[in-house]
Amino acid sequence: MAQARRWVATDFGGPEVLDLVTVELPEPGPGEVTIEVRAAGMNPADYKGFARGDRASLPRPVGSEVAGVLAALGPDTEIASGGGAVGDEVLAFRIAGGYASAVTVPAADVFAKPAALDFPAAANLLLAGATAAETLHRVEASAGETVLVHGASGAVGVSVLQQARVLGARAIGTASERSFETVRRFGGVPVAYGPGLADRVRAAAPEGIAAAIDTVGTDEAVDVSVELVADRDRIVTIAAMGRAGATGIRSIGGGNPDSAAFRAAARPRLIQLAGAGELVVPIARTFPLAEARQALDLLMTGHPGGKLALLP
Repeated sequence: MAQARRWVATDFGGPEVLDLVTVELPEPGPGEVTIEVRAAGMNPADYKGFARGDRASLPRPVGSEVAGVLAALGPDTEIASGGGAVGDEVLAFRIAGGYASAVTVPAADVFAKPAALDFPAAANLLLAGATAAETLHRVEASAGETVLVHGASGAVGVSVLQQARVLGARAIGTASERSFETVRRFGGVPVAYGPGLADRVRAAAPEGIAAAIDTVGTDEAVDVSVELVADRDRIVTIAAMGRAGATGIRSIGGGNPDSAAFRAAARPRLIQLAGAGELVVPIARTFPLAEARQALDLLMTGHPGGKLALLP
């Protein structure tokens, strides 16, 4: 039986509760594969997962998406995109314990990696991409419409901008002025957040705002969305859960069964878009696997400047 290095949370708190341990890696059984991890994607959900919870779940593995190379396949097993052989480059999402040198995971969550994506980008494609896809789906964005995207320069926001462009929708993206070029690069019209935001959005979109997507969770984002979008069913938040019920807007999260089902089904199309160059994953920085705590410190600032990846 092979061994792997893996980060686990041994308590609840910040990155200091993580330990890098050596574990026995089980051989893949039917319907499973083993991946030699070349890059582990990093997401806010990772540190939120060990911030608090049921102590019975400890020690808790960290990380839900990776990219790497197939090291072994279980008997009569194919990956989700079909086929699969030792040495093939793959990515996997909605797995457990991605902060690792190798993982054995369900083959149904593993897909062939597009050649156009390097390992760090591939490891960061699907959580942000599937979240973005669901936001556009829930607000029923369509060609010719204008969508307001709060937090457009963040990981989910950047994916929303690109997927809106594929749909043929126009996107107005809120951001700080230092991030305006990022918004433009990915197809959005940047508008600075802060006092007077609603008027600036009206000036940028005299045709009106058909729908709004909030990725930041601020009161400003919710209030401006409600002010500018007539149909509250066409406003969705992934961050302001506390205000969703009171305002009548939609809230979504990966823990919701409907959201989980949609995001799982969205994976093949997102991979196809990325392979065709229509969905880019901007990487800000990579860290050695051993420096996961330092990487999480940067991620938790909320301003990493792009996606982060751990490299075993």
